[in-house]
Amino acid sequence: MNGIAPLETLREPALKAYRAMELARAFDNKISALYKGGKIMGGVFLGRGHEAIAASQGVFLTQGKDCYAPFIREMAGHFAWGDSILDAARSYFGSVEGITRGRDGNVHWGKPHLGNPAPISHLGSGGAVIAGMMLAKRLRGESGSVGVICSGDGTTSTGAFHEAANLIAVEKLPIVSVITNNQFAYSTPNSQEFACESLNDRGKGYGMRTHECDGRNFLDTLSCMQRAIAAARAGEGPQWVLAHTLRACGHGEHDDAAYIPSELKEDYQQHNAFITGSQQLQEQGWMSAEEIEQQRRECIDDVQAQITLAQREASPNPNNEDWQAYSYIPQS
Repeated sequence: MNGIAPLETLREPALKAYRAMELARAFDNKISALYKGGKIMGGVFLGRGHEAIAASQGVFLTQGKDCYAPFIREMAGHFAWGDSILDAARSYFGSVEGITRGRDGNVHWGKPHLGNPAPISHLGSGGAVIAGMMLAKRLRGESGSVGVICSGDGTTSTGAFHEAANLIAVEKLPIVSVITNNQFAYSTPNSQEFACESLNDRGKGYGMRTHECDGRNFLDTLSCMQRAIAAARAGEGPQWVLAHTLRACGHGEHDDAAYIPSELKEDYQQHNAFITGSQQLQEQGWMSAEEIEQQRRECIDDVQAQITLAQREASPNPNNEDWQAYSYIPQS
């Protein structure tokens, strides 16, 4: 694993990232309960195990300047990037006040005008979209921006991913390709996904600089993302980050994850980014145990309040909608 960056550079992003993780966990727990209670239709995809990896990306990016394609399950990335709880909640409940105005639901929302394309599927397609966005910035003479693409271990075996990665490397685009190895491509374990010793071998094959971190170690992950994003932003070419974790839940809430061995689940309960993050924040004197607990409760309350608001908002009225589908930009 790569070493930790100078701690003085990590205090502010660490505090922001940890709060984004707490918000994401509270949001996931609430959405899961509502789904199981029949209050949410469609798919629900939780980010358990991905929180530190996602939050550590978002804190180093700027809406309106950078381009970002997080996983559909990574609310921590959305919150660290600057999206609100209400944005996410409105999507799940089909609110007419939401980003898609209630016309698409759950995870299919983004803010293209701020650099976050709405996902359809992350099975390789996100890379080409971000590559195109960053190439457009180059053609317009814009500099200083960076793109971050999130892919899973299984995604790296798709043709769309390969074509995008090759383009990014050949054009030397300022993009960080984050490969979250959560050990399962849906239900397929790593042993049946790839034969190379490490997925970093694929990054090297494309000609990218590679980085590696333990996604269960909060500061290790934050430091790794800081280095990779800074390198891409400084013009040092595309970067490849391999982040290890476990998807500590099913592919979606419709999936009971029976294929994940119990020993992996038990190990995650003892070793995850919330545990390491809490310990590290206290060790550095950045937060006390009491402050961490207070923040956790505040995040739960914030999520509850915003979800309650979204539930009360109206659904779209087909008689009043113009249903235009091209590049909708909210007026407020």
